[in-house]
Amino acid sequence: MPAVYITGANGFIAQHIIKILLEKGYTVIGTIRSKEKGEKLSKIINNPNFQYEIVPELNAPDAFHESLKKHQDIEYIVHSASPVTYTVNDPELDIIIPALKGTENILNGTLLLPKLKKFILTSSDSAIYSNIDERNNKFTFDESSWNNVAYEEGKKDPVGGYYVSKALGEKKAWKFLETHQNAFQLTTVCPSYVFGNQAFKVDPKNLNFSNSYVGDLLTAKNDQFENEIGGFIDVVDVAKAHVFAIENDSVIGKRLFLNNGKFSVQMILDIINKNFPQLNLIKGNVGSGQKDVEVLANVNNEFTKKLLPWQFTSLETSVINTVQQILDSK
Repeated sequence: MPAVYITGANGFIAQHIIKILLEKGYTVIGTIRSKEKGEKLSKIINNPNFQYEIVPELNAPDAFHESLKKHQDIEYIVHSASPVTYTVNDPELDIIIPALKGTENILNGTLLLPKLKKFILTSSDSAIYSNIDERNNKFTFDESSWNNVAYEEGKKDPVGGYYVSKALGEKKAWKFLETHQNAFQLTTVCPSYVFGNQAFKVDPKNLNFSNSYVGDLLTAKNDQFENEIGGFIDVVDVAKAHVFAIENDSVIGKRLFLNNGKFSVQMILDIINKNFPQLNLIKGNVGSGQKDVEVLANVNNEFTKKLLPWQFTSLETSVINTVQQILDSK
């Protein structure tokens, strides 16, 4: 089977992509920031068709070149590595620059691969709308929409910095293809908040960004919690979309907008209390979820749903799977 090179192999989405690829018999080369993390991940995955390459810093000059030169048979690249955090002091230094330089470095690295066919970029719904426009219910966004907030605006706060990094990172990929038209075929995957169980093993103290909202509810001591709102999608749907892009030419040149509706943390709490009453968790403002999300912009991703031949996972199923896995890990 063909070889797939995936950056940020230790990530939540990346591990699910790797799991599906290995089950299908692909050879997978994943980038990891250290030997310690690489050995740990290899042990968890436990598959001879997986190997790792150490890439300590995304934004180091030619960061991926050395590892790519070792694997001239690579036919597919999945670029999943990018900073996901809202708790930094310098959004430009800690979010925007690593994201953009990392994307630039892997794109330049593609020119080293004679057999490369496709490049799949893990983008985000943050590339589709800004964090301000996302909360304006007068707007409607689809696969053709772009977050056009300027670089300078992104430097002002971590949330804006993340949104700008994803938009400019994806634009960089499409621009690269204009210059290097025969380098590869491109598909970008733009998921909203990503929930669901971990691919191989869960550490309740080290959940991915989205699932931390679920984990925090399991230990909350009072009804004061961050009632975040946004669009949602299950991690398995995101991983399947990446693999579908590898295997199907119908999504070449397309942006896949992965969103299965709106959520609030209160909705998540209501789902947990309904399905796990024995946990005796806080209640919050029961049933207020639909009102919570009324401020959110409208989403029209029917184009994506028609391209992908399966039904997306419900929020309730995602939350149940996440909570059950956390409980089973204790």
